[in-house]
Amino acid sequence: MSAVRFTEHATQDGKKIVEICLNAEKSLNALTLEMVDLIQPKLDACKNDDDVVAIVLDGAGEKAFCAGGDVVGLYKSMTGEGDKDLPETFFTREYTLDYTIHTYPKPIICWGAGIVMGGGMGLMSGCSHRVVTETTMMAMPEVTIGLYPDVGGTWFLNRTPGRTGLFLGLTGARMNAADAIFLGMADRKVAVEQRGAMFEALQAATWNGNNYSVVSAVLRQLERQSAAAFEQMSSPVAAHFDQIQALTDYDSAAEIHAAIQSLETDDKWLQKAKAAIGHGSPLAVQMIYRQLQNTLHMSLKEVFQSELVLSVQCCRHREFPEGVRALLVDKDGKPQWTFSSVDDVDPAFLDELFVSPWETNPLASL
Repeated sequence: MSAVRFTEHATQDGKKIVEICLNAEKSLNALTLEMVDLIQPKLDACKNDDDVVAIVLDGAGEKAFCAGGDVVGLYKSMTGEGDKDLPETFFTREYTLDYTIHTYPKPIICWGAGIVMGGGMGLMSGCSHRVVTETTMMAMPEVTIGLYPDVGGTWFLNRTPGRTGLFLGLTGARMNAADAIFLGMADRKVAVEQRGAMFEALQAATWNGNNYSVVSAVLRQLERQSAAAFEQMSSPVAAHFDQIQALTDYDSAAEIHAAIQSLETDDKWLQKAKAAIGHGSPLAVQMIYRQLQNTLHMSLKEVFQSELVLSVQCCRHREFPEGVRALLVDKDGKPQWTFSSVDDVDPAFLDELFVSPWETNPLASL
């Protein structure tokens, strides 16, 4: 069974829509190097095929589009069980694929149903038409494993309203479809039962050369037909916007962390955010804050280059593998973080993580 399933859907006027389906339902379609290496050449080929009018990116099963990158595979390489060069290879190719999607010259529809986290957010964020459903649950929860929101996370989190992106990065807070629309992380809310209808409408459409507007027209109609599925759904991020602004209105990661930790509230959404940053890596809190500051005015290419530096450096230190061990390997939920508190993080150690290990960045030619 292939890790990625490719299907061509013929249109009534002789064109084709290529469906790229992550095909690892048991692992919630976690993104592996094998998947990346299958998708990249397919996208490259479709780019130059005049018969291909659009791409649909989705995941097998109903639980997830993609629950993140294959961090357990990375853990094995970091702890000496696997290929020691895997982190550099994986992140270089993953970010190249993400950049390809962001800059692709044809419409890419991402069907973001179910869980969309980490590496799944990276794939989705660059698509021209990002669809969320009533089952969508998005998050960038890297703070809990000693990492930071990569895969372009430092691009899209810096482009949300106010400081919501900073808050979501620091707390790993979950987002629903309404949140995704409010934050600008999705374009259309479509009921999950309309997936088949979407393919039928795309196949029945007349592809007249303005392919982006053809896709938009199809999704616009499906969104109207889906209104009832979202009637009871509200956006917790929008509802808490003013409080998020207040909690993040400080000049250091330590002050923001302290503000969130000193919250006394009965609000369950805020309680979850408080608990997550409390359990998270103190080093990651500092790293996330600095990375979002560093990349604020960078181009997309520069963002991916800076993320590659930080991700590879994280794989060379103990924090990230320890976080993966505690949450996903041994599952004891008791990570032994390098620093006991956000205030205790050694500035020199933090600085080291942002120093490029190469003279020429492997993504220099993006």
